[in-house]
Amino acid sequence: MSTAENEGPRLSSMGRGFDVITALARRSTSGEGATVNALAGDLGRERSQVSRTLSALTALGLVERRRDRGLALGWTWYATATELTDRRLHTHGIPVLDALSAELGEAAFLGVLQGDSTVTVLESLPDDSRMIGSWIGRSYPAYCSDAGRATLWDADDDEVRAVFSRTSFHPQGPRSPRSVEDLLERLADDRRRGYSVVDEEAEPGLYSVAAPVWDFRGEVIGAIQIVGTRSELLGRSDECGTACVRAASALSRRLGADASVSPLPRHR
Repeated sequence: MSTAENEGPRLSSMGRGFDVITALARRSTSGEGATVNALAGDLGRERSQVSRTLSALTALGLVERRRDRGLALGWTWYATATELTDRRLHTHGIPVLDALSAELGEAAFLGVLQGDSTVTVLESLPDDSRMIGSWIGRSYPAYCSDAGRATLWDADDDEVRAVFSRTSFHPQGPRSPRSVEDLLERLADDRRRGYSVVDEEAEPGLYSVAAPVWDFRGEVIGAIQIVGTRSELLGRSDECGTACVRAASALSRRLGADASVSPLPRHR
């Protein structure tokens, strides 16, 4: 049997395990009791199927069975769930970006926060794109990046200040923020608007919009971006921003994010 043929069942089992961990994490966060029956009800699956998945997760140390027959996340769950989320971010992010780029006819990207910088991890370009080279792996200062602001969406002011405590706000474009307080004001505007707008902050003539991507923990783990020239996108801000929000929401759901998650920060 070929490698490709073997991949399907393995990924299917991984997906089932991820979904059970997600459901268990939600119940743990909300303080609700977690049992096999409760999780099967949450997932809309047969009890026997969920029980088999839980047995495998227990053997791996990802789930613990309590004396009261309740279930809890094991100490190794976080690292494994994070790894699965990262895989899903890439696997499901590609078709989401392709659809967004095709819809708008613009370059679409997925960026993540690393320290006080953002790094592009996925991209999708329209057929007529004139972009030279790839942005994948490219790092950029988060304070003047649309992905930077969107990935800080759920951070409170003190958290943002901590991220940039040692950052020098050198202007990258004519409209770059000059301080962390300036950045916080722009982030507040983004939250009120519903998506981030970066207008010649990263470099002259560059315009971009972005929306945050959430995971099953209710945390922002990345941002979907549309990037182009100011002359072409300035008049399409709302169209592109709304499309980014839809795409980011679709990807968030694939990562197990609660449909009711708020786009506003968790702390004020």
